[in-house]
Amino acid sequence: MKTLEPIVCHGEIIHEASGYHFLMRLSECSSELLNDEEALRTLVQNAALATGATVLQIISRRFEPQGITVLAMLAESHASLHTYPESNVVFWDCFTCGKTCKPELSAAILEESLKPASVHRQLIVRD
Repeated sequence: MKTLEPIVCHGEIIHEASGYHFLMRLSECSSELLNDEEALRTLVQNAALATGATVLQIISRRFEPQGITVLAMLAESHASLHTYPESNVVFWDCFTCGKTCKPELSAAILEESLKPASVHRQLIVRD
């Protein structure tokens, strides 16, 4: 993997136009948590912080009859969690610009809380 030098403009470092995109599908999760909006907001905050990112804002939306989406705006980009309680499935998407953050470090936090029977992970290097 090549190392990119930070971009400097007028003496200030600008985030690199590269990064890591980490995707997860967590199947057969613990169903009681999948419709708990406050618990999921906390989970997303903790998972995002585990990557080394700076969380700027957390927003969430409950859907009818079920399911929740939680978004974390990061100084380094974003993270999102989507729940499907009817299927006991959760999708996680975390993109971080630059090479400082490690979005794959969010996996342990998510797996510990959601207790999935199976997990599919994908890490994409964007450069």
